[in-house]
Amino acid sequence: MNISIIGTGYVGLVTGTCFAETGNQVVCVDIDKAKVESLQGGKMTIYEPDLDTLFERNLKAKRLTFTTHLREAVEKTDIIFLALPTPPNEDGSADLSYVLNVATELGKLLTSYKVIVDKSTVPVGTAEKVRAAIAANCKVEFDVVSNPEFLREGFAVDDFMKPDRVVIGTSSAKAKKIMEDLYKPFVRQGNPVYIMDERSAELTKYAANSFLATKISFMNEIANICEKMGADVDMVRIGIGADQRIGKRFLFPGIGYGGSCFPKDVKALVQSSGEYNYDFNILKSVMQVNESQKSVILAKLKKHFGKLEGLKIALWGLAFKPDTDDIREAPALVIIEELLKQKAEISAYDPAAMENVQRIYGSKVYFASDEYQALQDADALIIATEWSEFRTPDFAQIKKRMSKPVIFDGRNLYSIEQMQQEGFSYYSIGRKDLIQ
Repeated sequence: MNISIIGTGYVGLVTGTCFAETGNQVVCVDIDKAKVESLQGGKMTIYEPDLDTLFERNLKAKRLTFTTHLREAVEKTDIIFLALPTPPNEDGSADLSYVLNVATELGKLLTSYKVIVDKSTVPVGTAEKVRAAIAANCKVEFDVVSNPEFLREGFAVDDFMKPDRVVIGTSSAKAKKIMEDLYKPFVRQGNPVYIMDERSAELTKYAANSFLATKISFMNEIANICEKMGADVDMVRIGIGADQRIGKRFLFPGIGYGGSCFPKDVKALVQSSGEYNYDFNILKSVMQVNESQKSVILAKLKKHFGKLEGLKIALWGLAFKPDTDDIREAPALVIIEELLKQKAEISAYDPAAMENVQRIYGSKVYFASDEYQALQDADALIIATEWSEFRTPDFAQIKKRMSKPVIFDGRNLYSIEQMQQEGFSYYSIGRKDLIQ
């Protein structure tokens, strides 16, 4: 099939590359000329494991191309995906200006039947707004489909190529057939394709992310009460995760969720619910818990040292999760802000996200060449992201490099027994503190 992807951000680039991998001709459109030239020249603009291999292969085969010309893309393609930003407004609602502006332009360009697909995460009713914006300037037949993405950063290629499910929101039999044919190569093992109305499809994405965010915040609340009651959150997690009605995933406590999806989508669902005169109290609590959880490790740090001014703090992990360079809403940024406010010195390391953080803080933070260099003469180590390489470090070298053997583990990477044997004072989430 001939496909165009409008927007070459995270979702757009993954979507376009993966569709090209199954033999489709894909042209990706972006208004950023420098970005388009970079991509057309073979340089990736996002960090995502395994995407570079598919990207290079399909670029070389000329199945994947990039342009700044919307008209050129529209004329050549039958299916047009809108993978555009929907950033939060000040009130938390989704800003649809990028989506609707492109929809207006599409209405002027369509000369034959096309399927317009909302791939961006958008509020309920957006498909109708997109349809109206196109129809205002269009004289030919077209359909608007909602096809939300369920990509996990760090696992996006696998999620797209082998999806748990595909959700297609459409009331058109013609568009339904086209979309089912498009996704056939991805569901050959029998993974379900769910056809529903557009509004239900739009809400499905928000509901899924909001439920997962709720699960995370619930476990963080359990972790906090475990500390007060003398229980071990790891034991509680295992005990409840064995219940098939609950499941084992998203039960790991920590210092809060971040990224481009959960915070934005939870806020947007709360805001859009308010527009329908519904007060979504659970999600309001989820947001409140998540914000306070980002400061839990700082409270432990202040309790241990009393005064932070003049201390050197090593920080492992800057991205909101491992296997990505995404720092949006990352707990590490909250930690950095408070440490700078308290006049502490920060030495940070992250395998992928340092350049993004450096753009914000510049020389205010020292960025180390590896995790051990970050520890040199540090009074404490804070772990903010659970990168695999942090899970089994050389504890002897850690202890040798640091001026004080103190670890504040925001992701519960190590066991208390191990830390006791290694001679560290150790603070984690939802477990007893170890002071040596």
